[in-house]
Amino acid sequence: MAKTPELEAAYRATTYRVFLPEGVFELRVDQPSPSLAEWLAAARAPGFAVITAFNPGGRRFPDDDNLGRQSALECDLLEGNYEPYSAENRPDDAAAPVEESCFVPDITREDALALADDYEQNAILWGGVDGIPRLAWTEELE
Repeated sequence: MAKTPELEAAYRATTYRVFLPEGVFELRVDQPSPSLAEWLAAARAPGFAVITAFNPGGRRFPDDDNLGRQSALECDLLEGNYEPYSAENRPDDAAAPVEESCFVPDITREDALALADDYEQNAILWGGVDGIPRLAWTEELE
């Protein structure tokens, strides 16, 4: 699915909850997270991405399918020598499903987008050491 104003609004109306050993960070698109910036600096991670395999192309899939896809994504990350942390995408709309995701420090934007594209995702959340999460669209790869 191509980037649309409605799709972008849905990504912006979501809290990206990240579970790190030092605590839980709640991220929103384009909103600075000083706590995340501190964590990234301490971890010497130049950046991060939040990637999910749930609901490819914005279409709802059965839980078993989503969980299997997410497990495969986590395996791909581990095989790529990344250290993914548990995360979840929590839409503001209570009727929308919560999606499991991975917080991945030390991954380039391009690698994160390529991986998201492999799992038919529209976009990822990514950022640098400043701790500001931004949207990046997989269609930018083409």
